[in-house]
Amino acid sequence: MRGPAVMFDNVSLQLGGTQVLDAVSFRVEAGALHCLVGPNGGGKTSLVRALLGQMPHSGVIRFEGVAKPVGYVPQLLDFDRNVPMTVNDVMALLTQRRPAFLGSSRSARAAQAEALARTGVAGIGTKPFGSLSGGQRQRVLLAQAISPAPWLLVLDEPTAGIDEAGVRLVEALVAELHDCGVTVLWVNHDLEQVRRIAQSVTVINQRVLFHGPADQIDCRLEDIR
Repeated sequence: MRGPAVMFDNVSLQLGGTQVLDAVSFRVEAGALHCLVGPNGGGKTSLVRALLGQMPHSGVIRFEGVAKPVGYVPQLLDFDRNVPMTVNDVMALLTQRRPAFLGSSRSARAAQAEALARTGVAGIGTKPFGSLSGGQRQRVLLAQAISPAPWLLVLDEPTAGIDEAGVRLVEALVAELHDCGVTVLWVNHDLEQVRRIAQSVTVINQRVLFHGPADQIDCRLEDIR
């Protein structure tokens, strides 16, 4: 079984009168590990948020195949460090339907602990989330995205602020999920990493500038910087 194909059909988006996306059309194949690259302000994160139903847009975004659960790792989490929430509280808030103040069920706690272990932060569940380093927070966000295991995994620069060991761990985990059939859409600025991990790539700067195999990305470097 594979995750869904994702189709972007003539997707446009404006923010405050500024054209952020202009008639964006491309297809992510079912079960692909696909990277979305381009310059800062080019619309990558806006496109991801439109995909997740978080931003209004024109055009059509649709799935072919099983699209749920969806896992999502945002680029940044707007979080007040003074809020007294533990890592377990954050995991409960982000991964379950029942109110977080009720706590997690035993099975949910076990799944959350396993996800934290898979992202290299086992045993930190009782620590205040606000006390974590940037790299640790990114690992927790990745853990919540894979609990429960998704069929579509959307990553917005998940290795930003993580050390080299953490980068390799994230790459290995994503590769493992991909091998199990998960469709991965990864917003990425690191072209070396893109060449290393991706099957296919879309270069976007308001509109699609290139869409094709990852080994052809060098031909569009001037559009990415």
